[in-house]
Amino acid sequence: MDLFLFRTHFRAGTNGMLFHKQHFICFCVELPWLCNEQNTSCIPDGVYELERCYSLEFGHHIRVKKVPERCGILFRSSIAAGDCSSGAIIPFIRLEGVGKGSGSKEALHKVLMRMEAARSEGECFFLTVESVHGGR
Repeated sequence: MDLFLFRTHFRAGTNGMLFHKQHFICFCVELPWLCNEQNTSCIPDGVYELERCYSLEFGHHIRVKKVPERCGILFRSSIAAGDCSSGAIIPFIRLEGVGKGSGSKEALHKVLMRMEAARSEGECFFLTVESVHGGR
């Protein structure tokens, strides 16, 4: 299963749109691009393998594997408004400005349900991240 995240960088954050098979799933918010600096930057463009996970802290979420010079990058719901700590990718149903949105749990649920459907077919999960305007 391939997901595609097309994003635009701004000083205050990075906004993106997530697609599967050319169908829009949700918006995504990340930290601004700051040369891939740990805990202050979004991740670089590229193709990443995804893994479904569960933890007490984040509940159901997705781990973004093998991000260059980074570890622990998660695709997870927002804990608080504007929460993009540690370079996480936060999905939202509604985008409300640069780095801001609402409906995070609902958006993550949509992504996880798509992954669950593909998992039953034995597919691996990949995320292609591409910057489309501005930023770097």
